[in-house]
This record gives sequence, structure tokens and C-alpha cells, in this order.
Amino acid sequence: MIAATIAKEISVPTHQVEQALKLLAEGNTVPFIARYRKEATGGLDDSQLRTIEERAGYLRELAERKETVLAAIEEQGKLTADLRALIQGAETKARLEDLYLPFKKRRKTKADIAREAGLEALTDQLIEQPGIDPEAAAQEFLTAGFEDTKKALEGARAILIDRFALDADLVGKVRERMFAEGTMTAQVVAGKEQEGSKFKDYFDFSEPFTKLPSHRILALLRGESEGVLQLGLDAGEDAEYEHLIAQRFELDTRASAWLAQAVHWGWRTKLYISSGLDVRMKLKEIAEEGALQVFATNLRDVLLAAPAGQRATLGLDPGYRNGVKCAVVDDTGKVLDTAVVYPHQPQNRWKEAVTTLANLCATHGVELMAVGNGTASRESEKLAQEVAALIAQAGGAKPTTVVVSESGASVYSASQLAADEFPDMDVSLRGAVSIARRLQDPLAELVKIDPKAIGVGQYQHDVNQAALARTLDGVVEDAVNGVGVDLNTASAPLLERVAGVNATIAANIVAYRDDNGSFSSRKQLKKVPRLGPKAFEQSAGFLRINGGKDPLDGSAVHPEAYPVVAKIAAATGLGVADLIGNGRALEGLNPADYTDEKFGVPTVADIIAELEKPGRDPRPEFKTASFTEGVEKVSDLTPGMVVEGTVTNVAAFGAFVDVGVHQDGLVHVSAMSHKFVSDPHEVVRSGQVVKVKVMEVDVERKRIGLSLRLDDEPGKPDKTGGRGGGNRGGGNRGGGRPGGNQGSGNRGKKPAGGGQRGGKSPGSAGPAAGSLADALRNAGFGRG
Repeated sequence: MIAATIAKEISVPTHQVEQALKLLAEGNTVPFIARYRKEATGGLDDSQLRTIEERAGYLRELAERKETVLAAIEEQGKLTADLRALIQGAETKARLEDLYLPFKKRRKTKADIAREAGLEALTDQLIEQPGIDPEAAAQEFLTAGFEDTKKALEGARAILIDRFALDADLVGKVRERMFAEGTMTAQVVAGKEQEGSKFKDYFDFSEPFTKLPSHRILALLRGESEGVLQLGLDAGEDAEYEHLIAQRFELDTRASAWLAQAVHWGWRTKLYISSGLDVRMKLKEIAEEGALQVFATNLRDVLLAAPAGQRATLGLDPGYRNGVKCAVVDDTGKVLDTAVVYPHQPQNRWKEAVTTLANLCATHGVELMAVGNGTASRESEKLAQEVAALIAQAGGAKPTTVVVSESGASVYSASQLAADEFPDMDVSLRGAVSIARRLQDPLAELVKIDPKAIGVGQYQHDVNQAALARTLDGVVEDAVNGVGVDLNTASAPLLERVAGVNATIAANIVAYRDDNGSFSSRKQLKKVPRLGPKAFEQSAGFLRINGGKDPLDGSAVHPEAYPVVAKIAAATGLGVADLIGNGRALEGLNPADYTDEKFGVPTVADIIAELEKPGRDPRPEFKTASFTEGVEKVSDLTPGMVVEGTVTNVAAFGAFVDVGVHQDGLVHVSAMSHKFVSDPHEVVRSGQVVKVKVMEVDVERKRIGLSLRLDDEPGKPDKTGGRGGGNRGGGNRGGGRPGGNQGSGNRGKKPAGGGQRGGKSPGSAGPAAGSLADALRNAGFGRG
């Protein structure tokens, strides 16, 4: 039943879902099933498998709840065959609860009191005889508590309205119609105009429920929670709902003013309120689902960003008063040296900083300089570029300067993980280490940070935190296993994300490596404490050993499939080592020739592809943006300017781009292409380098409107949709519609400001060039 339901929902054969559920129940991980059990599932990918896993959980909960409801109603002696069939056929929790509503234990209501007083008969009489005089009819039912006709008729009305509210079919239809035809409205709370200016677009707002996108719903709800907005639900014409109620209960409201008034009263005081609450809940669920999808997609893009590679790197965590924190790591990420320099205001020790950095680069053969993109980033980038230029002038290899997102670096610095890794290092310097390492390999470093702190979310604090954590953990797991992990260099946090490996096993792998040296074969994993047969099966294919005893250990071929490779090697007359990377020998092979009862065509085809390009990294080639010289703050931008930048986040309404001014600009979805774009992810991804045209600059509000259409002309509102640039710079990273707070957390940096910039800043190269060149030659650069 569950498998058939899910299969219909995701449009795949039932047997594929059944096999997936079976494999999951046996303790297999999603990455393992997606990569190594394609025959069983028919090639379901990780996304489909996670959907199956999630939906199966929901449907199991629904089935359990049905049993509870059936038992409760049966205990009351009110369970009929028809009701049982309705409950068993309920497809959602909402429908099930509608059916159960009349049988739930509740506090005594006005309707219950009226029933006890015998007024149900009056209610039935008023329904069956719509032309009767209500006052005269009520005279026959006067009793204690209902001593006059007015009270008696009020009691009858309460009973009728209670019937409305407990009718599952009516409740469901009213809710569906309200969502389909209703509108969300918003007004600014008097006196909150200035304080809530970031919600200005919603001060006088109205939009149908069905057209509200995720980010707008969350912005509205946040505005309400912050006391800035007053939200309203406009269901539409009352007459439509009143007709629906009257039709359901066969009430002749034309012949009876009392019935007409009771229907109106029941709609406005009961069904409108309960349906409104249901609609709000549904809107929140839709918004959360959209936000989770956006977060997941962005996180995947960030984790799978191009690695700069294993090169010695100098990480710079910029700052003004507290200096620029510096850390050099070698090609494996090991920390070699640290320093703090004070090139910016108020100390302005520029020359000293240049000398220090140059000496660090010379001593450790630095090839990359990673500059954090927070406060003082552009000034520090200029410092790094000056150092690189002087190194080249002295005859050394010029290091490449790259601006790197530092989101989450401070979170890592203060974490227990960082304290364990660097117990004797100052917290501020740990951030520089993280910045350097995330340039070398973003995935390996970012797995150490709570995904919510990476800063690629949309209203992340407003969504269900358990669902958010579950979604993001899945993204990280899929990303890590999609790339594969070097068994001999991976940290415990990275190993922990490998399929089948938990925190204990990850720590044991590192400890075994420390005690016994590098792994030379995957088989050695079986010697790691707590890493049993199941963990080995799940993880082995994702753990790579470069230069090991068996060349296949450096590939994604699972050890269980090594016999297939042996069969291929025998057929080609080549050794396994000679077969790997031999495109000519592999090109004409037919996968069907090497299948058996365990390995079918999909797996063999994967094996041949892997042999052709063993251990290939699915991530793109490394590329970095070049910020425009002289553009360092928002006021340096002018409409019409074309600049290069890096996409930092993609939301449902557009993409944020870092163009080097400490404030991300917004490319609204309407300015992404000359064609209609339904999802910004179709056009850009987080981490992508793009050229954009500046369309609008609001210095006071720190808003930058950008366009990916370089032929757009500034000043034409139809080009940017009139939505401007989101607030997402060095302070609180906002977003939503303009002013809607994106909610990715405070980055812990103040917006850049002050200080001298440009070629005339204190310590600008010139006079120091000669003496510094001598120092560089003495440190190993140039011939002297």
C-alpha cells in the first residue's frame, strides 16, 4: 500500500519503490543504494530515494494514527462500516483529523448544553419546516437555562453550527475553496513604519494564496511576528461559502431568515476561523518546503564548489582595529605558521604588514592567498595583491589572490572541534585557517561547520528546525559521497559524512591511521575497531586510497565488484593497472558481456566509466572573480557599470552577488534572462562567477539592483521588476523581497567603513619596494 502510493506520486513502477524500501529497512544508506544497487531500484537517484524515505515515514505515521483513531471510535461504540472505510481511505493527516473531529473528547460546549436541554428537536424542526415561525416554535422548548425564546433559538443555532463544524466533508470543502480563492492581505501596524522599513513592500499588500511564493509567505509571517505587519485572510465572497454550507445540509435559507442567519453566523464565527487557521498552516508548510529546497540547492552548490587544489595557502581573516589574522597551511591543510598584521586604521602599519606577509609567502612557498570577504576585505585584498606583485617583481612565483566567503568561519573557530584541533591557537587565528582550507577544498572544510551557519539559507530560522537539519544532513551526505574521500588525509568530520561511518568509526579510522601510518589498501579498513562488515560494505566504495597496493582502491569501483574488473581485464588481455585510464581499450566494451546474477548492465556500465576516468572529481574547474579596481563600497557603484562577482546565494526570487563592496547585490529573477525563468537555479548557482550590470544603487539603504542581461538599460523598471537589491552584506544578511530579512544569521561583522583606500593608502608600495625586494631575495625569491 505504502509503496504503491509513493510510486504513483513520483511516477515510477511500484516494484522499484518496494526494493528501495526493502534496502533502506536493511540498514543501507541512500548514497550506497543510489550508487551500488541500481539493478534493484531501477536506477533511482539519491533525490528520489530520500523522497521515498520521507514519504514512507509520513505514510507510516498516518497508518498508525488511523489505527489509534479507529480504536478510539470503536471504544465509544460509534464505529460503523462506512466510517471505517472513510478513515482507512484518508490520504492525509488533515482529512483523518476531520473525520475524527466529531468523536474527540472535548470540553462541554454551548451546543452540548443545548442538546442536554432537549433543543436538538427544535433545531431539526426549524430545518424541516423552514416556513415556521421560529419564535412560536421555540415556545415549546423553554426550559432551565433557556427560559425565553431568544435563548432557546440561540441554543438551537449553536447545535446547527456545531454540526457544520463537525462535518468532515464540509470542513474539507470550505478549506479547499478558501485556499483556492482566498487572498493574503497585510497592513503596517500604526507607528511601525520607520522601525519596520525593511518590510515596506508589505505595508499595503494583497495577493492570492495560490500565487504567494515561499519567500514572500515567510517575509509576511516574520513581519507579523516582529509586530510590524497585521495580516488578514480574505476568503472571498461570504455568499459562496454560505451557499456551500446550506447546500451540504439541504437548508432552505430563502424560506427561513433564521436558517440564513444561522448559516452566516456559522461561517463567520466558526468555519471561517478554523479554515483560516488551516490555510495559514498550509501556507507555512508550503513556505517551509520551498525554503528547504532553496537551502538544499544552495548548500549543494557551495559544498561542490571548485576546489583550488592542494597548494600552500595563506588565509587572511580581515579586520581593522583587531588586525588581519593570517595563517599559512601546506598542501595538505596542515598549519605551518600564523601572524597578525595591522595594515588598516587605526594602526595603519601597511609596510610592516606587506613585509610580514611577503616573508610568510617566501618561507612556505605560498601559491594562494585566501582573503575573507567580511569587514576590510577589499583593503586586505589590495594588501595581498601588492604582496603578490612584489614577490613577482623579486623573481618569485606570484601567488593568486582569491576572495573567499567567510560565512561560518567564526562558528568553526569557537567550536569544540576547532578547540580540539588547535588547543593552543587563539580563536581569531582559527578563522584564518578555516578560510585558507576552504579555498583548497570547500567540501572538506565546510563539513566541519553546522550547515545552517554557512549562510546560504532563506529564512532558515523561521522553518522547522528538525526538517531543516534532516534536509541539510542529506545534502552534505550526498555531496561528500558524490565526490569521494581520501582515506589517508580526510579529517574525522569529513569521514563521519561517508555512508556507513558514524562519529565513533570516523575517530577510530583517524586513530588507526595515526598509530599505523597511511592505509595502503581498503582491506585494512576491516581492522579498524567498530568498523564491521555492514559499515565496510556501505563505506568502502566512497573511501579512496591514492597510490595504494591495488589501483582500484583509488577509484569508485566497490571492492565487491573487483571480480568484474578482473573479468574485463582478462577479456582485453590487459592487467588491471593497464586497463585503468585506457580509453581505447574500454571504449568498445559491451557492459552486457560482463554481467552476472549479482551485477547487471547499470553497474557494469558504471564500472567501465569509472575505469576510464578513475576517481574523477565531479566538481567544476576552479575559477575566481576579479573585482573591479576602485570599486570598494556601495557608493563606488553607478548604474550602467558592468562588474564581475560571485553568486553567494540563490533564493526563490533571485540571486545575490558579491561584487566586492561588502554588500551583496540582488539580481531579481526577472533580470536573469530574456526568457521566462521560473527558478533562478536554472540560470545560476552559488559560487558561480558572473558578469552583471548595475541597474540601481541605493546608498542609504545599502541596496544594489543588478542584472545578468548586460544589454539592459538602467532606469527602466520592467527590467528589474522594481524589487531592488536585497540587504545582504557584511552585517545581517537580509533578503526576501527588498527588505525581507533573509534570516541566515548575523555574520558577526560590521559593515566596512572608514579607512584610507586606493593607491595612496598608508604603506602603498613605492618607497618600500627596493628594501622589500631585498628581503624577499634573502628569503628565497629571486637571485639577488
